[in-house]
Amino acid sequence: MRKLAGIFLALMLAGGMPVLASTHDGDPLAELREAAEAGDSLAQTLLGMHYAAGDGVEQNHVETARWYRRAADQGFAPAQYGLGVMYRDGQGVQRDATEAVRLFSLAADQGLAVAQYNLGVMYADGASGVAANEAEAVRLFALAAEQGFAPAYYNLGVMFAGGRGVTQDEAAAARWFFLAAGNGMARAQYSLGVMLAEGRGVRQDYVQAYAWYQLAAAQGHIEARHRREALARRMTEAQIEEAKSRAAEYATQIP
Repeated sequence: MRKLAGIFLALMLAGGMPVLASTHDGDPLAELREAAEAGDSLAQTLLGMHYAAGDGVEQNHVETARWYRRAADQGFAPAQYGLGVMYRDGQGVQRDATEAVRLFSLAADQGLAVAQYNLGVMYADGASGVAANEAEAVRLFALAAEQGFAPAYYNLGVMFAGGRGVTQDEAAAARWFFLAAGNGMARAQYSLGVMLAEGRGVRQDYVQAYAWYQLAAAQGHIEARHRREALARRMTEAQIEEAKSRAAEYATQIP
């Protein structure tokens, strides 16, 4: 479902999903199918999503790929992204990292943030069949981040912290982690907590570090819980109470 959610996000970024009639000659998908057969790229992509989820039809990833391909061939970025995911993961089609990169690139060139981000991940990791290119990964993450795509904030933080594809800059890393943390990403909250606790790229601040650890731990981040407990042994009761208060305040500001 995580992959399907990514495609939903791509569709929303492309302009939203239409409201469709619930029934048509006893077939809840008849109107959608009719529009898809007539060549409507959004309808084709939505129908593919129904097959991916098994929603109203028997789950069939081959059919998903077929409908995504019809829309992708028309240049519809969300379908290009969705089909790229299928080639990347070998679902409904034979796994093909090169084809995934091609499709992600087509969607990324149209400004689709989720495609820019996923293409960046493939270049950063040097996915099977794809030559690693960390500088290109940074460029793509930055493009997605400019559109407010929170996972790209976190990945930029990782790249700046490690000097991967960019000059190492822990202050920049902390800024990107802060943006991702403020969007509720537990990994970013944990990473920001580490930097605050150790004074890396920011002024050392146990209270703030504890607060971000607290938020990450509340989402089940085990290492954040361990570090919060270790940090508490170096703090006063008053500091801990202040940190908990700040964590509660921050939680109300997260979208």
